[in-house]
Amino acid sequence: MTMNIRDLVAIDVHTHAWKSALRVDDAPTESQEAMGRYFRYQPQHQTVPEMAEMYRRLKMGFVVFTVDSPKEPRKISNEEIAELAHEHADVAIPFASVNPHRGKEGVAAARRLIKDYKVKGFKFHPSVQEFYPNDRLAYPLYEAITEAKLPALFHTGQTGVGAQTRGGGGIRLKYSHPMLLDDVATDFPDMPIVLAHPSFPWQEEALSVATHKPQVYIDLSGWSPKYFPPILVQYANTLLKDRILFGSDYPVIAPERWLAEFEKLPIKPEVRPLILKENAARLLGLNKDG
Repeated sequence: MTMNIRDLVAIDVHTHAWKSALRVDDAPTESQEAMGRYFRYQPQHQTVPEMAEMYRRLKMGFVVFTVDSPKEPRKISNEEIAELAHEHADVAIPFASVNPHRGKEGVAAARRLIKDYKVKGFKFHPSVQEFYPNDRLAYPLYEAITEAKLPALFHTGQTGVGAQTRGGGGIRLKYSHPMLLDDVATDFPDMPIVLAHPSFPWQEEALSVATHKPQVYIDLSGWSPKYFPPILVQYANTLLKDRILFGSDYPVIAPERWLAEFEKLPIKPEVRPLILKENAARLLGLNKDG
């Protein structure tokens, strides 16, 4: 089973797998329930095969991952995500997540996920994993990712994790300032970097890093397009049209809802296919012929 890019209308570069297909456990975590209240949605805790069925129906590809952190208990492993994504490779693309605090063991795990499980990139959530992206403790991980010529996706800006809970659930927003990734982009010029989400309240800093560092992309996940700041839309239409990516942050936002609102934005007709599919296909090295 292979992915045929020509048959897809879009590639969603940002989705979360929150439910294992290997065990019966339908109860969402406290953090997931809080996110549902914050984003005003009914949590959908689908397995990777269930997600694949949905995205197949929508004629979309999707990047899927979990987050490796004690602050966001995982119900699904990197290995399960990769194995199931490969079983549904016509639509699913597996990323992995390794907490930089795991040190040498984490680097070994990342190399094993690359070699044995053929993951296609890595997801970091600095606020949840409690590290500054430019902290040298993460650099051995970046070295492994760079050697494999894979992209690294970083949460930036405010997060729904812990939002409106006591003390924000212990989550500190400072770790996800996009300017911290300017150092990473400088030190790892051959590692593609994705700044995930409109980076509220640091949108202009994110745009600055992306326009200055040619391997830096921005995904538009986690926000309803109707709330995108005008400057983000302006740069998406012009200077960054080749490095802006469609992402929903499913299950936080349904891809259908995101696309319906994106339709209403003043995005140039020739730029829409770049954002929805072509930029992601290039970043992920996907072959248009299958």
